[in-house]
Amino acid sequence: MEVARAYLLAGAATVAMTAFSVGTVAVTDPSPWPQHHSSWRPGGGDPGCDVPPLAGRRVMVQLQDRRTRADTMSLRVAPRTVPSGTVSLLALNRGGRAHELAVFPLSEGQRAGQRALRGDDRIDERGSLGEATPTCGLSTSDVIAAGASGWLTLTLRPGRYELLCNLPGHYRAGMSSVLEVK
Repeated sequence: MEVARAYLLAGAATVAMTAFSVGTVAVTDPSPWPQHHSSWRPGGGDPGCDVPPLAGRRVMVQLQDRRTRADTMSLRVAPRTVPSGTVSLLALNRGGRAHELAVFPLSEGQRAGQRALRGDDRIDERGSLGEATPTCGLSTSDVIAAGASGWLTLTLRPGRYELLCNLPGHYRAGMSSVLEVK
């Protein structure tokens, strides 16, 4: 508990710098986050959750869900195309449920949302390049809680990558998108 408290206190000292850094990305990005991004804050409003400085090109990923008769879920990426090299994915869970963010390479001709589901309503995670930190790096679970953020930094070669949520039923419900790396 003391380690978590120390982490939170250390993070508070960088709030202004982090907020400026993330805000600058949204303003200068040639493929800006959709207009409703203005309500986004580092950490997604989580008390004590500050996104650390992220290396390379930043990509914002919005994880969202709506509870309806046919659960609607989405995963949106901005920008959708980035140069090869170091890429940091910053995931914000704007939904009311926990989600995750995993990255998989797409082979030639393969489309997002077409991977085979196992009996547990998830895809096989072999071949994953990694997953975003869970709930601002403070959680012991493997998910990003509702309203929280997570991040992942990778070195990506030119190609197409599928970003997805692999919690049971989420992929089938539409939580996948493509990131193109040039």
